[in-house]
Amino acid sequence: MADMADRDANHALRARFDDVYGQYQRLRSGMDDIQQRLTDLQVSAESEDGLIRATVGPRGQLIDLRLDRRIYRDMDAAELGRKIVDTTAKAAAQVAEQVQQIMAGYLPADSGPMQFIRDNNFGSLLRRQDAIMREADGDD
Repeated sequence: MADMADRDANHALRARFDDVYGQYQRLRSGMDDIQQRLTDLQVSAESEDGLIRATVGPRGQLIDLRLDRRIYRDMDAAELGRKIVDTTAKAAAQVAEQVQQIMAGYLPADSGPMQFIRDNNFGSLLRRQDAIMREADGDD
């Protein structure tokens, strides 16, 4: 009876390993494609009034900023600063969505790396491992 339970456990463990290994192979084989797509990724957003255009790269970094010359007649420095920040944040949110879409084909949706891409919280990378360690320690 114990041998049968061991075989079932080994079979389940082997199936899980095969699944994880398959995900790894898919990710590894697509790594060059992912890297190129991320390197080339740029997203632009415009302010509501169309006077500001911000372009960001794949990490949300500002790589280009265009200001319409009418902006100097219509805004004070504080308002201009707020609009630039808001427009840049809008572009960064859009690029984050596109990064998630690129990575979704390679990583499970509930994985730590995908959660990290969504929330930028390093704790997300170890969330699953932390839960496993708590369970192993009996801390449920």
